[in-house]
Amino acid sequence: MASGSHDSAFGQLDLFAGAGIDAPRAQTESLEWAPIDAARLSDGELIAVLPLARQNEAPALAREAARRGLADAVPALEALCRRFSGFGRDREVTEQIAALTALAALGDEAARLSVTRLIVSGAVSGPGLRVGMAAAAGLGCRLPSERVLAALRDDDPRVREAACRCANGGAEVAAALLELLADLHINVTRAAALALGRLGRREASAVLIGLLMTAPTPEVIEAVAAIAGEDEWVRLGQTALRVPELAGVVLEVLEESEAPRALAVAEGVRRRLGMGK
Repeated sequence: MASGSHDSAFGQLDLFAGAGIDAPRAQTESLEWAPIDAARLSDGELIAVLPLARQNEAPALAREAARRGLADAVPALEALCRRFSGFGRDREVTEQIAALTALAALGDEAARLSVTRLIVSGAVSGPGLRVGMAAAAGLGCRLPSERVLAALRDDDPRVREAACRCANGGAEVAAALLELLADLHINVTRAAALALGRLGRREASAVLIGLLMTAPTPEVIEAVAAIAGEDEWVRLGQTALRVPELAGVVLEVLEESEAPRALAVAEGVRRRLGMGK
């Protein structure tokens, strides 16, 4: 990389120091705040600048790290996020959101552990916690029950919804999920029902069957299968006939269960849809 590009990228050198040059204030401010061109940086340079990235350049730098699938950037992204620990209680911090979004996009084990540490340590708070919890859910982070429980009771419904996706058991967490079945926000109710289904709690059956009838998805089908009795197996079979594009998912859960009723329903679905085994 040419020296001019390097200076512009890192923004660290005082081009006018020691030369007897009295630079105009506007010119020095322009140089100081010129955003780094992320695409022109080498991998090593990108990793080096990330921890101290400024507000106007952090999103582009973090996106570029994610675009390149730069696993070695995980510590730098975590450092960028931690730089603002204790901030953001009233508003999202641009740099933290950029770091968390990039970590979620990288999606590897190192990113999963990084987001887990950030959430557990309380490095992200306030409105930014929504993005942090969503990242944790997408990465499959295993969070301590007390951290999940706090998020399930957060004032922000988007945090509660993301926390439902992180729920992995425990009596207190299950009790909080049951309370959320009556949440005023439908997305939270749906997420709570799906979480309870994954945990094998039949208390969510009414909500899950409603979703199966009105808004079936693979996730809903799997949650219903996790709590299914004879009636639910039949409803799953009806869903496969009503929404043929989901028949493959339905047949998979029916046949994996090995329950006699489920296997009989699967056979009927295959026959009705002309699907061989």
